Amino acid sequence: MSGRVVVGVDGSPSALAAVEVAAQEARMRRVRLHVVHAFVWPAMHVPPGGSPLGPPTGGVRESVEHLLAEAVERALAAAPGVLADHAVIAGEAVTALEAESRTAQLMVVGHRGSGGFAGLLLGSTSVHLAAHSHCPVMVVRDRPTRDGPVLVAVDGTPQSRGAVAFAFEEASLRGTGLVALHVWGAWSDHGDARPVEPVDLTGDVETLQAHEERLLDEALSGHRKEHPDVTVHARVVRGRTRPTLIEASRGAQLMVVGTRGRGGFTGLLLGSVSQAVLHHAHCPVTVVRSGLA
Repeated sequence: MSGRVVVGVDGSPSALAAVEVAAQEARMRRVRLHVVHAFVWPAMHVPPGGSPLGPPTGGVRESVEHLLAEAVERALAAAPGVLADHAVIAGEAVTALEAESRTAQLMVVGHRGSGGFAGLLLGSTSVHLAAHSHCPVMVVRDRPTRDGPVLVAVDGTPQSRGAVAFAFEEASLRGTGLVALHVWGAWSDHGDARPVEPVDLTGDVETLQAHEERLLDEALSGHRKEHPDVTVHARVVRGRTRPTLIEASRGAQLMVVGTRGRGGFTGLLLGSVSQAVLHHAHCPVTVVRSGLA
């Protein structure tokens, strides 16, 4: 395979967990792991080395080198034999990682970084990359299980085609099955009020169910032929999209979604469903922008 797996680190526990997953992903793909730390120099003058009044290893340079050394050590322990290098890039994390994504096969980040507000479930870097990266972005939440299937959210839109293609490739690469889940029914997933559903307006549940099943079958048909080694479990569920997908993620080793689906505001680069699973899924989530796969 061409490209490499890039992982962003900032010393946080979330980033170190992402390093371990990224190392395993790189070894599985037989590509190099690139560990990146983006650094913005403080506005006030701070010497790169240690202060004359302090220990010689107390400077900014030594702190960054220690951070990267720890990350590479964690990578090698998690995936012995993986080829890994590292780099320090001057600039904001989101800008640096977005640039790195241009030559990457996969970008891996933790769900929370060292900055921001502790109460947030998902860091701003993760959200930005999921919407702007030039390659698929894996956001690591819980520790992945290696014996579960790949789960892909299918809504039948052109924007989800890349996610479906990527999910088939991942299932084949991992030697596991693929659960293709299509959720239909709720036109609104907002609030606690009962959502308005198409069936409330037509009353023809069987016709609508058959239509949604055909939609899912059409989305999968070409990929089934390209990946005969992948066992596909196609599921059509009538319900609320976000809670259904989040619950389904419990048994998966990876969840794959697109950036945008049905409904919502077209100006948003990352849809509400994608954001919801990034915040709450029980396994790592890979976001695939339209046109990437």
